[in-house]
Amino acid sequence: MRTYLVVIDESPESQIALRFAARRAVKTGGSVEILALIEPQEFVQWGGVMATMEQETHQRARGLVAAAAGTLIEESGLKPALTVREGDGPAVVREMIAGNPDIAALVLGAAASGAPGPLVSHFAGTDAGTLPVPVMIVPGSLDREAIDRLS
Repeated sequence: MRTYLVVIDESPESQIALRFAARRAVKTGGSVEILALIEPQEFVQWGGVMATMEQETHQRARGLVAAAAGTLIEESGLKPALTVREGDGPAVVREMIAGNPDIAALVLGAAASGAPGPLVSHFAGTDAGTLPVPVMIVPGSLDREAIDRLS
């Protein structure tokens, strides 16, 4: 089954990428995998403080993924696979793609203005052309109607 891997965060462009991926999955009989990345925490001298910070970060990421999944189910009827992983973003994305041969594309959202974001910069810049799947970069300036028309 064709799976669209979408990396989400709290940005509006990731929601646009998720909508685009969901629409493509519905039209192609595929599925969506939602990935939330957690940046590794810097070492904090007091272990209890660090553990609390890590727990809060993981809870926020799980909440973000759950909310995205709810939106996806409500709008498209698709039940996505949900993943929360800690580590370097590009490395985690590569591992996800290598570990799941059903992933047919990486779908990322670019900011409507300003810098496009670290994953877009990485996979469209220094690492362009090295993934075994296409990278779909959805412009953050698209509205719902444009996304629906283009997907």
